[in-house]
Amino acid sequence: MLTKRKTSTIPFGYKEANEKGFLEPIPEQLQELEQTKKHIINGSLSLRGAAEQLEHKTGRRISYVGLKKIVDKSRVKGLLDKREV
Repeated sequence: MLTKRKTSTIPFGYKEANEKGFLEPIPEQLQELEQTKKHIINGSLSLRGAAEQLEHKTGRRISYVGLKKIVDKSRVKGLLDKREV
């Protein structure tokens, strides 16, 4: 499933699709990212350690700051999902 490209930076877990202006997900990287986020949130991995581990497992570089932005965004989304309306 293609995603519309919104910025000049290609997010972790995606690659440029053949169709211009769209991104294609890389399931293996997205799966590793989800597992890593869980380890960061429960405190078993630091951001720097997790970034290094992700780079080692996927072969794709991600900074600890970039990883922090992804984790923070998912934490906020999780809080919004849990609130009562």
